[in-house]
Amino acid sequence: MPKLPVGPMSPMLNKVPTVTITFWIIKIMSTTVGETGADYLAVHAGLGVVLTDVIMASLLAVALITQLKTRQYVPWIYWTTVVLLSVVGTQLTDALTDGLGVSLYLSSAFFAVCLASVFYVWYRTERTLSIQSITTTRRELFYWSAVLVTFALGTAAGDLATEALGLGFSLGAVIFSILLLAMACATQFGANRVTTFWLAYILTRPFGASLGDLLSQSRTYGGLGMGSVSTSVCFLLVIVALVGFVSLPGIRSGRT
Repeated sequence: MPKLPVGPMSPMLNKVPTVTITFWIIKIMSTTVGETGADYLAVHAGLGVVLTDVIMASLLAVALITQLKTRQYVPWIYWTTVVLLSVVGTQLTDALTDGLGVSLYLSSAFFAVCLASVFYVWYRTERTLSIQSITTTRRELFYWSAVLVTFALGTAAGDLATEALGLGFSLGAVIFSILLLAMACATQFGANRVTTFWLAYILTRPFGASLGDLLSQSRTYGGLGMGSVSTSVCFLLVIVALVGFVSLPGIRSGRT
């Protein structure tokens, strides 16, 4: 059998999973693991911000290269890439706000412009932003660029809401969950599915972060006191279980 041509325009099977409730659960939990995991390595494990950034960026590079080399959707590779993008996206926002002292208002606006630019170039080039048409390497590169910026934007917007605007973890989680439900309702009532998908994708980041902070932070700061280690481990175990489930042959064959 002749080999398929490999390049930015060569066809392959869609590299992104079907959007189901399992997809959203894993996505939300990956954002929580990303935030609490990065905090644990930098603070509790004593690696520091710089070393943690280098380690996470290196792991992301390996995951992305592995993901780009595959010719079809492979659950464990895909979701490992998402989790690492969550960590690095968080680190990008932290580098601006904590490292350079950029206000959350400005960083949120900056990443919003970056995301709009990615979508603009992606659509002008491919004439679609649908994740069900990630069938060339070029489209996949656009997709992962958008995912990275959504994590950075979601982190900045979430911190802006819960910290700068003083909503707190509990109220922040409630508000973002309501907004996510609004996206689901809008989809059911005929709103553009691509638009509502990407809006929901952005919102899952601050929702997951608020949820993670609510569970992990001490009661003194309004959390439930589970700690970052316990929260990360619990969520990671759920992610592993769900990724294992969607990797089953019968489940994977049901993709569209």
